[in-house]
Amino acid sequence: MAVPYLTENFRIDYLHDQAFSHVWSLCVEEHFYLVLPLLILLLMRRPSFGKALAVILGILCFGIAIRAYVYLHQVAIFPRDDDAFALAYVKKIYYPTHTRLDGLLVGVTLATIKTFRPIWWQRALSHGYLLLVSGLALCACAMWLFADRLSFSAALVGFPLLAIGLGLLIASSISPSSPLSKVRGFGLIAALAYSTYLTHKEVIHFVRVHLPQLVESGGWLAFAAYFVFSFLAAFVLYMAIERPFLRLRERISSRVATPVENTVTAG
Repeated sequence: MAVPYLTENFRIDYLHDQAFSHVWSLCVEEHFYLVLPLLILLLMRRPSFGKALAVILGILCFGIAIRAYVYLHQVAIFPRDDDAFALAYVKKIYYPTHTRLDGLLVGVTLATIKTFRPIWWQRALSHGYLLLVSGLALCACAMWLFADRLSFSAALVGFPLLAIGLGLLIASSISPSSPLSKVRGFGLIAALAYSTYLTHKEVIHFVRVHLPQLVESGGWLAFAAYFVFSFLAAFVLYMAIERPFLRLRERISSRVATPVENTVTAG
């Protein structure tokens, strides 16, 4: 990379570097790890529910406002049917950290409620079906907006709707009263998620080039083909590389830990 990895989502050349353009989300993640501890230290100086709520709503409104400004002043200056419009949308709205805070905000909010308001958390988990239905409804609304993914309304509220909907589905998945908590297979999907993330664009390109008959019609058939082949590649990568090295790490860690435990016991 020509510049430090942490800034890749602010300068990525989408026209000439699509193979690893998905590293934008890793950049957002690293920025999150850098800023969150500072924000927590600031909030914990004089902790209060009102202050936390103000920060949560402030970040939510900031995301909507900044996307509106960028869309109107940096994206919509190009004709809608021009490739420059889509390119500006991707570079100015889809990739940057400050326009993609919604998912992080929802995750931190859920963790905050679970940690500091355990009664609220347990009360929410007791309504597993409501969490499930609400999450599906919000995700459906977001997907309806993203049917025209470059539209102004999708840019404004599509991202927070999708983030909140997915957050509710996550909460529903650990609620004893929700059918999601009884579904098996989530552990495997989670185990393969990172390998899928790293390789999915290359796999999609492979399918397009070598198996065009599966995806030329587009739609759900193409989506299913991309999904299946991406997870197959992730499974091979996980079994051949990730799992063996995780086991090696565990063996090394156990060998290092045993002498320390013996020393502590002897002392």
